Amino acid sequence: MAVTIALAGDTMLGRGVADALTRRGTRPLFTPAVHRAVSDADLFPLDLECCVSDRGTRIDRPGRTFFFRASPRAADILAGLGVDAVSLAYNHALDHGPAALLDARAHLAGAGIATVETGADLAQARAPLVLEAGGLRVGLVGATDHPAECAAGEAAPGAAYAAPWREGVPAWLTDTVRRPARQTDLVVVSMYWGPDMTACPVSHVRDAASALTDAGADLVVGYSAHVFHGFTRRVLYDLCDFIDDYAVHPALRNDLSLLWLVTLDASGPTCTEAVPIALDHCRTSLADRAEYDWVADRLARACAEPGTRVTDEHGRLSVDWRRTGRVRGRPGRSAPTRGRPDPARKAARASGREGRPMRQAGKGVDMPGIPEPRSRTPPGLLEPIEPDFPAQWSRHRWARHPRRGAAHGGGVPPAHGPASATVPLRPRPLRATAAGRRGGRGRSR
Repeated sequence: MAVTIALAGDTMLGRGVADALTRRGTRPLFTPAVHRAVSDADLFPLDLECCVSDRGTRIDRPGRTFFFRASPRAADILAGLGVDAVSLAYNHALDHGPAALLDARAHLAGAGIATVETGADLAQARAPLVLEAGGLRVGLVGATDHPAECAAGEAAPGAAYAAPWREGVPAWLTDTVRRPARQTDLVVVSMYWGPDMTACPVSHVRDAASALTDAGADLVVGYSAHVFHGFTRRVLYDLCDFIDDYAVHPALRNDLSLLWLVTLDASGPTCTEAVPIALDHCRTSLADRAEYDWVADRLARACAEPGTRVTDEHGRLSVDWRRTGRVRGRPGRSAPTRGRPDPARKAARASGREGRPMRQAGKGVDMPGIPEPRSRTPPGLLEPIEPDFPAQWSRHRWARHPRRGAAHGGGVPPAHGPASATVPLRPRPLRATAAGRRGGRGRSR
């Protein structure tokens, strides 16, 4: 038996997205093509970066600039997308106090969506969630590594908190992973970890991922960076974003992301697929052809260091782990199918990309031309994403203002090494001839 799990990056349905829901009435935040991309999954857990409540009071903390809260209607939006479970452990968990956090759990439960990694007390926040999908029992476990103020107490609502950057993965978390590993077929660990706007995982994130897989995690999934990172068979270091109203970094392009589909059997992941998507200020669709090419090259570059070779298969960026020899395939079991071709698959066939191995770029290689953002950020939302992590991470920070970043060479600090070093990610102008050959943006999304 096998299960296909759909995964998506940080999902923020507050602020401008909440306003868009009010203005648009019934207009969907996600296009039909995005719905189709996840419809064949057996399980869809999601990281929600906002509370779901119309109660509570904003809690001001030093250094906090942004406060995210979605209306109760957001629960129905997620249910309509097919979301089965939601993680609420993240740095904005208590933006509007404990009442709003508990409201979120209640509203999501009312929409048929389970919650994990938060609770009315410490025991509930740390408790694993077990779901059945594809004939297998899947345990969901996780935590956030910042800020400590969001941590649940013995009798206080909050999030499951673990700080691997300080002292490694705590024993309670590895023990929580081992417990469902003995009682379920698969264990998926979700971690909200590391600093914002980094091109690759920092060293303590890598170490924590290894500790979690050693403890029995079949798949470790990361969030927080707002930029997709490279991946291995058992670790997706960061999934980027799924929907939001954030300002766009000119080089890292947090508006170009991926929707992930991971197929697992009892031995772990057998196939990882990634569908390029574009975030168009409070609306998410499949990437157009120029955006698809940029995401594909960026992912190949990010995967070069962990040694993962990604192939463009049927309009999806994928790795069949059985072909790589890293997992033994089961006799008579073919690669998973996804039903009728979506627009991305048709585009791949038309352009000749189908089945072609992608270029494996290394560090220091310039990125290809970056397409223009689909829309300008509305007035009042021009602030760049505010990093929120401990002071000792400051050497990993990208300059808060894009002009400052340009003054330092237009790159971003690497995941490790001297603070003065940069990973060149300067955009080059998009060549019109290339866009013309790919057919531009005139396809269904």
